[in-house]
Amino acid sequence: MNAYPPLNGLRIFETAARLESFSAAANELHVTHGAVSKQIKQLEDWLGVQLFERTGGRVKLTDTGWRYLVQVQDGLDLIANATSQLLQPDRQRRLSINSTPTFAMYWLLPRLADFRARHPDIDLHIVTSDRDISRLDAPFDIAIRRGPGDWPGHLAKPFLEEWELPLCHPALLKKIPLTSPADLALHTLLYADTRPTAWQRWLTLAAVPELKPASRLHFDRFSLALQAALDGLGVVLGPLPMAQREIDAGRLVAPLSLPIVPVRDYCWIAPRAAIDDTAINAFCQWLEQQAVMHQ
Repeated sequence: MNAYPPLNGLRIFETAARLESFSAAANELHVTHGAVSKQIKQLEDWLGVQLFERTGGRVKLTDTGWRYLVQVQDGLDLIANATSQLLQPDRQRRLSINSTPTFAMYWLLPRLADFRARHPDIDLHIVTSDRDISRLDAPFDIAIRRGPGDWPGHLAKPFLEEWELPLCHPALLKKIPLTSPADLALHTLLYADTRPTAWQRWLTLAAVPELKPASRLHFDRFSLALQAALDGLGVVLGPLPMAQREIDAGRLVAPLSLPIVPVRDYCWIAPRAAIDDTAINAFCQWLEQQAVMHQ
């Protein structure tokens, strides 16, 4: 049997699997739903395995499909990188970095000038997302997420520890005291959907698990909650060292020194098939060096 499955079928399979929808794949690839369904069926027949479960008009990857997806994505990424280097040999190497918004805004961007000075031959394309890397809409060279996580087909390494303390604008303390965890009952607490259990975890360790704040403000992203604290809207459970620059500049203060709650480390994540890429290695090593320098 020919060892190469239909390449168009692989491309359609990767898109449908990534989007978890034949209809969404059809829209992205500008083909009909029927064309996607036919290509998937032909690929399944060629492989002799079922890649999707089809129930009530919805599709879901089988366990075999998930394992195959990881390998197919690695292969397509290699083809894309090889093609780009072949067609543009004299252009600068471009790295696609997919980072969580808060990390990009408060830790990565303030340090990027150093990387650019060290590696002027590498262009960076930075995209922010809180989604799991298996659900991203576009491939990446390096992702930055809190971990450890389940990232099959990728290599990952923790490089930055994070811990949490209540933070607020200094002007807020002139209006409402905050000298003990119990004083949080007088304040507005700022919550983020991306860290739904953070406050309860901290309050429990602070021995006030039943505390009811004066009010709550909820945000879909943590970067918005942190900005709300900078604007004096309440108290955020802020990450350090992420917010250290804001503290050093006097824009935020940490009125309570304890408890310091460690949370998941930040990790770099790179496709296993591309781990020997010199640009990827340069960026990952730079992340590790910066984390050590600014502990």
